[in-house]
Amino acid sequence: QYLEVQKSILSDPNARDEFIDANVKNIEEANEDYKKEIKQNKAKQDEIFETFKKKRLFGLIGCGVAVLLFVVLFFVLNKIKTRTEFSGKIGDYGITINLEDDNKGKCSGWYYYEKYGPEYFLKNVKPIFEADDLTIANLEGTFTNSTSRVDKTYAFKGPAEFVNILTSSSVESVTLANNHSRDYGAQSLTDTKATLDAAGVIHFGYDEASVVEVNGIKVGLIGIYELIDHTGRAQQVKDHIAKVKSEGAEVIIVIFHWGIERDAAPNSHQTMLARLAIDEGTDLVCGHHPHVLQGIEVYKGKNIVYSLGNFCFGGNSNPSDKDTMIFQQTFTLTKDGLKEDNVTNVIPCSLSSEKSRNNYQPTPATGDEAARIMKKIE
Repeated sequence: QYLEVQKSILSDPNARDEFIDANVKNIEEANEDYKKEIKQNKAKQDEIFETFKKKRLFGLIGCGVAVLLFVVLFFVLNKIKTRTEFSGKIGDYGITINLEDDNKGKCSGWYYYEKYGPEYFLKNVKPIFEADDLTIANLEGTFTNSTSRVDKTYAFKGPAEFVNILTSSSVESVTLANNHSRDYGAQSLTDTKATLDAAGVIHFGYDEASVVEVNGIKVGLIGIYELIDHTGRAQQVKDHIAKVKSEGAEVIIVIFHWGIERDAAPNSHQTMLARLAIDEGTDLVCGHHPHVLQGIEVYKGKNIVYSLGNFCFGGNSNPSDKDTMIFQQTFTLTKDGLKEDNVTNVIPCSLSSEKSRNNYQPTPATGDEAARIMKKIE
């Protein structure tokens, strides 16, 4: 029947012309509806993009002798259907426990590790780390069985299994640029890198600058050890920043091991190097080593977090200053580049969940304690 109707239309010129005109009109109306739908979808996409394009970057915390430096990154890609969030904490000293005397007494980290497992140490901050895509730590100590202890007052090492403290708490990357990464000779640094590689933990620092791609965003990670030649590190800072730029880094973070222990303010070397790093294109500078909190400077719209204090601190069973923090920053990356908006959040913490001793379990502070710590930071 359909074919007969079509034959009838085609055999009658007038009917054929009416049929063609009707179909052209239908097509034009359909095209107009399609154009409207495209405009509506684009408006929705633009609205979604404005809401979710922010890249949240960086929570920072302090650590302790045998350091875990944490850096938190949050990012949202410049794509409608892809959202990327990074997070990381930066600290001063950390998790690795000194086993030189095989001290497994009740006050040692070994006691807690054997009794409660690797998840114990970062339990109270783990939700913060898990909420991001990349957590970076300063690992101050070694994963090694080497007995070639360097002649120094404090030397730190732990067994390879201690890497589970990192992996069980969403710490994906560490800097090794500090004064304890070779405590048991060059072999201990080699062993540490091998342990991290086997566990899938990214490492950088000293001569290694890394570009990490997370959900399509390239982040340059640089670790600088400043304690010996101070401003003599300036050329290394420039070279590493140039290197990660050449590799496509969209956000650059430089972490310094610097400063004077227990000084509450940065020295001129710290200030000079931090500002140089920003002048060369760094988006965030963080530091550790002084064991105490130092202030935050905003330079050319970029943050310099001079020292995060101790965090997960394995070098003292009851340090007098237990104050630390998590520093978070939101970075917004658009099709035109990094947005200059400087959105930050500081979470004051204590390196222990108990006031009277160090139980190696950093914990966010609340109430009056949080306010007191914030005054030190501000």
